[in-house]
Amino acid sequence: MTKQPAALTAWTGASSYPYVTGAALTVGTAVELGFFPGSLTMELAVLVCAASLMWRRACPPVGLLTVAAALVSFGADTALSLSAMVCGPMGCYVLARHRVLHPALLVAGGAFGALSVNLVHIASWARDDRLPDVPALGEAGSLSLFTETFGLSAFVLAAVALGDAVRSRELARSERELAHAQVIGMERRQAAEAERAAIARELHDIVAHSVSMIAVQAESASYTTPDLSPAAREGFQQIAGTARSSMAELRRLLGVLHQDGSAGTAPQPTLARLADLIEQHRAVAGAAELTVTGERVSLAAAWELSAYRIVQESLTNVRKHAPGARASVALGYGRDRLTITVADDGPGPAPGGEPAGHGLPGMRRRAALVGGTLAAGPGPSGGFLVQAELPW
Repeated sequence: MTKQPAALTAWTGASSYPYVTGAALTVGTAVELGFFPGSLTMELAVLVCAASLMWRRACPPVGLLTVAAALVSFGADTALSLSAMVCGPMGCYVLARHRVLHPALLVAGGAFGALSVNLVHIASWARDDRLPDVPALGEAGSLSLFTETFGLSAFVLAAVALGDAVRSRELARSERELAHAQVIGMERRQAAEAERAAIARELHDIVAHSVSMIAVQAESASYTTPDLSPAAREGFQQIAGTARSSMAELRRLLGVLHQDGSAGTAPQPTLARLADLIEQHRAVAGAAELTVTGERVSLAAAWELSAYRIVQESLTNVRKHAPGARASVALGYGRDRLTITVADDGPGPAPGGEPAGHGLPGMRRRAALVGGTLAAGPGPSGGFLVQAELPW
């Protein structure tokens, strides 16, 4: 298929349609006046009537000028030009379709204009000696003098009714499209909720069962294993406690995924629980210390949770990539920001960059969510260093 030039496409597009048709009507009016000339007032009025339709979409109230010019052109001459017969009802249609005025006002105004033109014609007929049989108003047969009023009023009524019908149809179509979009949105939300419920069930069936088994086996091993040292028994108890905490955290997350939220909604962890997190790390991974500087302030829940998760993930990375290393966690409360530093004295990152996985990208996203930054890399004296700044 041959592609149309851009200029031709723009000129023949929907936005240019009123200008094209209005210009065509104006040219047609000029041709008609060339064959059937009239008075100067009539010719100017009918040209204005046609030309004004070029702006009917950009400025719908111009339809008032169109209708007025059509009535003036008919009032100036006793013969109604074909252009006025076409353009006048189009002006009424535009006014009704765009609801410039209420349809009842448009019909009433059009009828009044038709009556005014008819009265001008009646006065001219009474003065015309070539029409001796014109009855005076009030005499028998004078009602026939108002045929023009009824005819023009019928034109106005038909054009207004058509414009109002088109407007009603467009509004109904818009409402149907809106309702359809709302139904689609509701179906998508329901599908997403169903998918979240399915994910929650899968997590519960796979992960929750495994973690609960870890807790049960670790706790039972501390009592059933003979000749178990106190340190080993304490280690088993710490494993069981950590597994139970993980189960509680998992249930809270599943509650978010469940459609009905039937699972528990435990409060989110905050920095007030950081000491417990450090103790859990000491119990299973070795030495760790916590240092807090500055005057502690109560932060919003999002900041508290982000800081806690950054420290939690950093300690997890220490246990995973530097087992047995000594970890240090430092919180610094400044005037407008919280500084988090987590360091260890392990071997540091392997040559070639950061450890692979989702831990560090996840921490960076948590910092970015509250407008903060996070940097990670080798420490100045070895090991691995995580530094985050969370402004508030």
